[in-house]
Amino acid sequence: MSVPVQIALSVGGAGLVSPADAVRIAAAAEAAGVVALRLTDTGAALDPTVVAAYLAGIHGGIGYLPELPTTGNAPFNAARRILSLDRATGGRAGVVLRPGRGDAVSELTAPEPGLTDPVRRWGEYAHILTRLWESFPREALIGDRDAGVLVDDALIRPIGHEGAHYRVAGPLDGPSSVQGRPVLVADLGVLDLATVAAVADVVVVDLAHAAEVDAALRTAGRARDDITLIGRVTEIPDPAWRGPLDGFELAVTGGADEILAAIAALEPRPPAATLRGAYQTVAA
Repeated sequence: MSVPVQIALSVGGAGLVSPADAVRIAAAAEAAGVVALRLTDTGAALDPTVVAAYLAGIHGGIGYLPELPTTGNAPFNAARRILSLDRATGGRAGVVLRPGRGDAVSELTAPEPGLTDPVRRWGEYAHILTRLWESFPREALIGDRDAGVLVDDALIRPIGHEGAHYRVAGPLDGPSSVQGRPVLVADLGVLDLATVAAVADVVVVDLAHAAEVDAALRTAGRARDDITLIGRVTEIPDPAWRGPLDGFELAVTGGADEILAAIAALEPRPPAATLRGAYQTVAA
């Protein structure tokens, strides 16, 4: 089944995949054409962005999707961290943005402090990320030594965001991604489809809800082709069945050996130049 497959992986201490085994899994996934490793944040796991940077330094031909909650992460800092990972991987990075609470930095200047709706916060946060990632276009980076011009600052724009939860001026201090911007993934969970469909590039759902989510995405105001719908599974379904899904997230029950066995059973898929390109190259 030559469709996008991403692997969910928790790297850390007891009961989780060790860093050494994560390297083995990344190597096997890269060879099999797996789109990305989703590095989950279980509380016991190592910081997913640190794990992503470590693995990408060894196996750079696969995408990395660290989970990042809104809790404790100011959006400007998060945007810089993910974009730095994206530049280091040549456009093979994204983020699974998880809903949660705010952060101490943002609360100091929040236009409406004390709000608690995680869905509303997630939507605003995701909107800020995408705008920050586009605030310093790559074409603004001139690098003309003879003329003494490093950047065309007329192309760099502050986002000037003032919402209910955040006040962010921007812009970022580095150029945008070779893939346009890092891939933004939403795990549907408590999030509502209208919020997710407005901004997410990839949506992860349980198989039981795949048909209804697909139908809703087709009436959400964006082209359905702009959103990759990924179904969460513990094993890849029969190749004759794909339903409305564009790909799968494989969350294997077991440890490193079981994950490696599942990867070995996948139909190899040719790599794409970027993570975004890998999701967009969906088999007919």
